[in-house]
Amino acid sequence: MPGIDETVTNTVPDLDEQALFYHRHPQPGKLEIRPTKTLGNQRDLALAYSPGVAAPCREIAKDPALAAEYTSRANLVAVISNGTAVLGLGNIGPLASKPVMEGKAVLFKKFADIDVFDIEIDAQEIDRIVDVVAALEPTFGGINLEDIKAPECFEVEERLRARMGIPVFHDDQHGTAIIVAAAVRNALLLAGKNIEDVKIVTSGAGAAALACLNLLVSLGARLENITCTDKDGVVYLGRNDHMDRWMSVYAKETEARTLADVIEGADIFLGLSAGGVLKPELLEKMAERPLVMALANPTPEVMPDLARAVRADAMICTGRSDFPNQVNNVICFPFIFRGALDCGATTINEEMKIAAVDAIAELSREEVSEVAAKAYGSETPVFGPDYLIPSPFDPRLILKIAPAVARAAEKSGVAARPIADWDAYMDKLNRFVFRSGLIMKPIFALSRRSGKRIIFADGEDERVLRAAQVLLEEKICWPILIGRPSVLQTRLERFGLRIRPGKDFEVVNPEDDPRYRDYVEDYFAKVGRLGVNPDTARTIIRTNTTAIATISVSRGEADGLICGLAGRFSRHIRDIRQVIGAADGVSRISAMSLLITQSGPMFFADSYVQEDPSATDIAEIAQLAAIEVRRFGIEPKVALVSHSNFGSADTEDACKLREALAIVRKAMPNLEIDGEMHGDAALSEDLRRRVMPHSTLSGTANLLVFPTLDAANITLNVVKTMTDALHVGPILLGTNSPAHILTPSATSRGVVNMTAIAVAEAVQRRRG
Repeated sequence: MPGIDETVTNTVPDLDEQALFYHRHPQPGKLEIRPTKTLGNQRDLALAYSPGVAAPCREIAKDPALAAEYTSRANLVAVISNGTAVLGLGNIGPLASKPVMEGKAVLFKKFADIDVFDIEIDAQEIDRIVDVVAALEPTFGGINLEDIKAPECFEVEERLRARMGIPVFHDDQHGTAIIVAAAVRNALLLAGKNIEDVKIVTSGAGAAALACLNLLVSLGARLENITCTDKDGVVYLGRNDHMDRWMSVYAKETEARTLADVIEGADIFLGLSAGGVLKPELLEKMAERPLVMALANPTPEVMPDLARAVRADAMICTGRSDFPNQVNNVICFPFIFRGALDCGATTINEEMKIAAVDAIAELSREEVSEVAAKAYGSETPVFGPDYLIPSPFDPRLILKIAPAVARAAEKSGVAARPIADWDAYMDKLNRFVFRSGLIMKPIFALSRRSGKRIIFADGEDERVLRAAQVLLEEKICWPILIGRPSVLQTRLERFGLRIRPGKDFEVVNPEDDPRYRDYVEDYFAKVGRLGVNPDTARTIIRTNTTAIATISVSRGEADGLICGLAGRFSRHIRDIRQVIGAADGVSRISAMSLLITQSGPMFFADSYVQEDPSATDIAEIAQLAAIEVRRFGIEPKVALVSHSNFGSADTEDACKLREALAIVRKAMPNLEIDGEMHGDAALSEDLRRRVMPHSTLSGTANLLVFPTLDAANITLNVVKTMTDALHVGPILLGTNSPAHILTPSATSRGVVNMTAIAVAEAVQRRRG
């Protein structure tokens, strides 16, 4: 399928090594199973299993529809493959295909909160495949067939759809077809053409290509205007080689035998074949404002830059993420299943697919909101030739596609459980968007291709070296590493990394840098009246890499810094305070931490810097933290947490939180904030309403502000450990330039995350 499995075709050695490490550590694979109910005592056990489990069993036996209420079936999909057509790898068998299927399962969960069992079956014959899959119906709410070769996949899906009472969806076919159809709709709108009149030529006649044509015919394309070609040439009436009944639908009476013979006057080229098959001279023969869909991966049928050089009026789609208009199946399949499962659809029919096409096409034509714009990086997309289809990371996709599919299922009579309360359903989807594990995506999108320079104080550390390669590959920043060149070179070779000092990143050598005297003078100018004499300044600029990094930033040689993998936090924050200092209007630097949990993102402030902040300090922390939360595309909901619950105690800490609340409300009247309150009241609206029915905070707080450093840091670490959450931070707030201090336990992934935050901050500061 275009786009979604792009990575499996990449054979770059160091990427292979990183992928193997990723799949092996910290535990093998990408999935695990966790209970959704507590088993904390004997009564829980009695309810979960014997004898209590008999009650839901009896109810389901009387009414099978109740399985959706008493089990996970209604949110459980099977991703099933026999490994006969794994993209880029071919017939590698079911066991070798398992990493791909696990990957598909992860995408279902991350993008649409759908649980998945990946099932790899040792079955080649159509009858056996159908029998195995059909027998699984009691377990699942839907079936996603994956990487089964053509033409068997057509027969398998056709028979399973007839035999099973749950959705069966072959994503290689229909996922690609839906996105292609959405792009076609928008391209024809821009070109002023009608689908009934356009000439369509394909290169490729496999499962995806035929599914695309079938859906386009459903949308109005005419068979007589479609010509199919594959590696054997034109699909014509009378051809016997490599034909089947599904291809035969598009066979036509013609003397033409090659792509070159049929491309003349084509409005749409649909390529799902091999790289380089669409030559420049063939592009010249196409109609005005053609749509060129070169979807072969990793090398398209024609590269976009070559196509534009020949046909400046062409609209171009590929399956690659580094070009506009990526046809990526993750744009639709999680959300189609989300809508189908939520309404209890018994199938995914043509009406539901067309509804998905319309939703995707319409989304591209809508004005992009501020939150959605963060998914696209530094430039907000505008509907046009380079924006025919939305990004896979557009947070609006689930909000548009899932409801459209559920409505179409209900209208066409296949929804067993129609959505009863649409407002509540939309609210549920909205809440999922902002608790997804994709929380860092807006930050990375904003950071990409910014050209910002980030200096790393711990340049010789393996985690920084690995992160630097990722940052370069992802075009997040230009790394500047503080370290001895010989040590950097040796460690890069030891770790098998291909980046090289001086070529791929800049090096600041603390033992011999031509700027040493300038650095010493600049450093002494900053700290000379803080108890540091000239001799000490010279020593520090030879030995303290964080101090070197701060001077680099203050001199404008770097846009931000990352430090903290070695040494005490207090030393690093001292250097940042003394050299970089607080931003204008900020009295004291503070810090915030982000935990990405299964329940969504949660922010904690101040978790690292201010030990006993005053009411004024807490008010400033809350305001700076709220601004930072918005950088993630999230509207902050702030709770000032305490042992006191809305005036139940008058201790010093409780009183300063009340005073801080008044200050913040005056400074930021539109900020949703309340307190002081208990921690459980901050997380539960029901508990909060019992104590304070008129609280100005709604829903679940996502930013907790604490009265002391002890309270914040203890809570952060307890929650992190108990929930196995990913910690991002600490994120320093209120610095004059982006500067962040990692914890010694940070991973290379943590280095990448914090660097992206620093770059995003630098980008937004530049915009003002």
